[in-house]
Parts: sequence; structure tokens; C-alpha cells
Amino acid sequence: MSAFAPDSLVLNRKLPLWYQVSQSLRASILGRSPDASLRLPTEEQLAAHYGVSVLTMRQALKELEEEGLISRHRRRGTFIEPGARRSAPRRLLGSIDAIVAQQSGERTTILGHGPVRVAGDLAEHFPDASEVVAYRRLRRDADTGEPTNWAENAVRPELAAAIDLADLERWPMTKVLRDTVGVRISRITDTVEARLADPETAELLQVPLLSPILHYTGVTYGEDGRVVDVARIRYRGDRFSFTVTVEAD
Repeated sequence: MSAFAPDSLVLNRKLPLWYQVSQSLRASILGRSPDASLRLPTEEQLAAHYGVSVLTMRQALKELEEEGLISRHRRRGTFIEPGARRSAPRRLLGSIDAIVAQQSGERTTILGHGPVRVAGDLAEHFPDASEVVAYRRLRRDADTGEPTNWAENAVRPELAAAIDLADLERWPMTKVLRDTVGVRISRITDTVEARLADPETAELLQVPLLSPILHYTGVTYGEDGRVVDVARIRYRGDRFSFTVTVEAD
């Protein structure tokens, strides 16, 4: 069994240090390797690792203890709770290749596809179209087969005509549009929000009705400024965390 190794962290002095440390350590706990030890380093070792005081480290650990991720025992040490499930973190970075990478690595099943009328929030993104082609896919963990997320994509009909369903079983829609259909993508706008699982999502992801999920919306624009794809992905709340990295100039 390997020792638990927390990630490094560049601290932002504009935010509470204990909060930044607790969030970094939380991500390390949920993203730990399967063979990692459940025993955490000492408070002093963690404080030195993050470059903060022991007092700040204790406050961060208290936050994780209240969340139920760790337990602290006098003279024995601090331990990750066995029920603290490992997650698959998603990093929302600033390149198309990063978006493609974060959507890869899972087994995909096509649930269905076909034309749908442009209505509701789709009308905002496709004001010049009366219908789009919708694709519905379920993704599973490649190792366990457990459902991890399900996705709906709304694509312009003229682009959908060039999409091979076999490609969508192997690759994310972004890669298919860019590398197979030949769309020149200018940007993607990502939105992530917390929601409750509706009946369809609960059934597909095998989670309780109204349990927390992460709802991702990705709007992809072509070089002419028009929207070419709107992706809506529902992630199991117990399997994923999202990290946004902002690089300073």
C-alpha cells in the first residue's frame, strides 16, 4: 500500500488559507489512488507541505472532519474514512484539446438520435434553425461498467449528416466535429451547476431520485460565430469534482 500524497497547491492570498488547503486536500482524498493508505500525514507534515501554520492546517482538517471525509484520533493520527469515495476529477482548462481529453476514457452507449424542434433554451443558441439533431449517450466507467454520466448533444443538421455513430461510441462530440466533420471550432463556453436528479437521470445513472448531480452545459462555436453544438451532461455527484484553473498573466 502506497503512502497518501496530497497534491501541491499555489496559495491565493485573497482567499482564506484554511479554505484553500481544505479544498486541495479534499480533492486529493477523493482522487486518491486505489492502493493509497488511509492514514494521512501528521498536522505538522501537512502544514509544511502546504506552507501554512499548524493552526491553519487544523482548521482545514476540521472542515473535512465535519464533512465526514476524515476522522481524527488522539495519539493514533488522522485517517480517511473508508466510505470517502474516490472521485474522477474534471479539470476545465483553456484549450480544445483539454476539453476533448476530459471527456475521453469511458465506454459510451448510444441511447438514441434524431431531429428535434428548436424550442426552449435551444432557441437562444440556434435562432436561425427550426430543428437540430439530438444525440443521447450513456457513459460508463471503463473498468467497473458503472454509469458515470449521460449526455445530450444538439447539433446543426448539416453537420449531423456527416457524423458516424460509430465515431461517437469512441470519441467525444467535440473531437468528432473537429477531426471528422471538419468544423473549425473557435471557442467553447462551459457552465457547471448543481442540480437534483430527475427520474430519467436517476434511472440512467443508478442514483436515488433527487440526489445531487453536476449539470454541465457546453456551447461550442464555429469560426463564423454560430453555435454548432450544445452539450448537456449530467454527472453523478458522488463521482466527479470540477476544478477551474486560471493562469495569471
